Amino acid sequence: MENIEKIPEKIHLAIDIGASGGKVEAYNTKVKKLIEVYRFKNGFIVNDSHKCWDIEHLFKEVKNGIKEAFKKFPKIESVAIDTWGCDYVLLDENDEIIGPVYSYRDNRTCEIIDEVREIISEDKLYEITGSQFQKFNTIYQLYKDKVDGRLRKAKTFLMIPEYLNFLLTGKKVYELTNASTTNLLDIKNRKFSELLGKELGFAWLLSKKLEKPGYSIGYLKKEVAEEIGANIMVKLAPTHDTASAVEALKDLDKESLYISSGTWSLLGAKIQNPITSKRAKEYNFSNELGPDYVRFQKNIMGLWIIQCLSKEYSLDFVEIINKAKNSSFKETFDVNDARFLAPKSMKDEIFNYFKEKSMHIENECDIFNSAFHSLAFAYRNAIKEIEELTNNKYKNIYIIGGGAKNDYLNELTSKITNKKVIALPIEASALGNIYSQIE
Repeated sequence: MENIEKIPEKIHLAIDIGASGGKVEAYNTKVKKLIEVYRFKNGFIVNDSHKCWDIEHLFKEVKNGIKEAFKKFPKIESVAIDTWGCDYVLLDENDEIIGPVYSYRDNRTCEIIDEVREIISEDKLYEITGSQFQKFNTIYQLYKDKVDGRLRKAKTFLMIPEYLNFLLTGKKVYELTNASTTNLLDIKNRKFSELLGKELGFAWLLSKKLEKPGYSIGYLKKEVAEEIGANIMVKLAPTHDTASAVEALKDLDKESLYISSGTWSLLGAKIQNPITSKRAKEYNFSNELGPDYVRFQKNIMGLWIIQCLSKEYSLDFVEIINKAKNSSFKETFDVNDARFLAPKSMKDEIFNYFKEKSMHIENECDIFNSAFHSLAFAYRNAIKEIEELTNNKYKNIYIIGGGAKNDYLNELTSKITNKKVIALPIEASALGNIYSQIE
């Protein structure tokens, strides 16, 4: 048996940032345990009627989190950052931001999607990238920037975690897993598509080498190290948070699916080669990358719906679950309908949906129960599709992320999908982030 007393203690940091908040977790390799050291809020701000990210706030909190970690652990080996996908920062020739930094929940791309389709057909785009259609994919955001003239001065585009790494180290390093969320990656060659860059008119932004997770970017810039009061090696995690989360599932086998359950629910399987068939495109599945495998998955609107209801009713998740259990209303709605992406009022949107269907909702309990049932049925439908596309039957569903703590949704998911649910209420993204640093 391994003698733990003889194992040197090594500390690594994972900075895991989601759409609603971020956290800094320290991992002790001696006891193999995550220790939360800092937590902060995130959320889009409104800038000239557009939903945007406060990137200065995020960087300030990244530094604050590293400072707090050094207060508890004087010697730290490395740090890595993961965030959501699709969004990015544009920089000019002086590496100054060409603002604002738009959020994927903004509607600015709607008017140019058909224009992009005239340049490159949907079928050709899917054949190249294997990416599911989402109106906020980076391809549409960048093309909108071109139409608006924002690319005239742009010399660089960096995904959000790549930009934060740049602010820490002064080095621009581009990472593979997040590139696969852009709808611009040649999924078979695993590099940005030269054809798409040329056809859409921003080829210079895509002429970048992509590095794999585990890559050492470098130490903190002098001024950042002085501000923090210490220095640390910055590494590449799988910078897309779902890619990091799936890396935490070392026991995931061919009989098992995963649901990374948070603001979004990402349901998928690990496969070796991308599936870019017409049927996969029709079902709107995405081929995104892990370090050495494909995450064949579908984005499903997740706990965002519950998060919005929680704010509107001033109730926490436990209270919402208890109220949902008191309802016998089990009618469902399509959680992926665009009307639920960023409504002014989620409760009004759900209420109006059922009113249009001539169905009567008694109270908030009915809304909550419908939301949970709708999520579980969305999972069931996606599982039927993925089993058809992969020609495989799955027995298990591993649920990770914040949603793994939701026993009621887990119970519904198991019952409605007829699969064994293995809920792992672990900080999966942080853990996968750490694994990429130490392996």
